[in-house]
Amino acid sequence: MVKWETIMKIKLGLFLLIIPFPFFCEQSHASDVVYSEIGIASWYGTKHHGGQTASGERFDIHDYTAAHRSLPIGAKVRVFNLRNGKEIIVRINDRGPFNKRRIIDLSLAAAKVIGLLRVGVAKVKLEVISIPQETYYSFKNK
Repeated sequence: MVKWETIMKIKLGLFLLIIPFPFFCEQSHASDVVYSEIGIASWYGTKHHGGQTASGERFDIHDYTAAHRSLPIGAKVRVFNLRNGKEIIVRINDRGPFNKRRIIDLSLAAAKVIGLLRVGVAKVKLEVISIPQETYYSFKNK
């Protein structure tokens, strides 16, 4: 017969393997990268200006913000345009893109900085440089 403690240790071990490592890390420096991803970026703008984002705030085409399907709202992400080497730091405040081939939708202002406006889409590298404190998991002994 398997003991209850053994079952709980196995469950905890499996849980720790399933949860992505970056969410256990507190960042001591803003330049530390906790997650990176390469894919296609697009942008959204004037049609959505003033509309509500997933974070509850109003979308402003002049802010350096972006939509991502799974990164925590409030995460800061460095976006590198791999074609021209330009980069921008944006804050995730919305969900999307809804085109499955794309990994991030940038605001008009952010897209302009990295040279995305004219071409519409580009291959980019994302580096998450910070995650809001409230999304960190805490395992405290009681």
